[in-house]
Amino acid sequence: MRYDFHPGALEEYEEATLYYAQRDPALAREFVAVVEDAIRRILEAPERWRVLDEDVRRCLTRVFPDGVLYTIEPEFILILAVMHCSREPGYWKRQVVTP
Repeated sequence: MRYDFHPGALEEYEEATLYYAQRDPALAREFVAVVEDAIRRILEAPERWRVLDEDVRRCLTRVFPDGVLYTIEPEFILILAVMHCSREPGYWKRQVVTP
């Protein structure tokens, strides 16, 4: 199964990576590795992870306090957010609504 990022999710993933890179490039590499590991785990068993809201599920990353929010589409996984767990709950709903 393949995956794709919602544009807002990709933007926040890139921003978080840049945030960690400004502190320590090794930290940014580790962040990318744990997010990619979470995505790999999602692809292996998409229904394993907890449903947060309707059809949106969350897989927590290891080491970092972040989660990958996604939906299971017919032919792929759609990543809706790569969120820090201290963020306002439900903020991601605003970024996935199409105008």
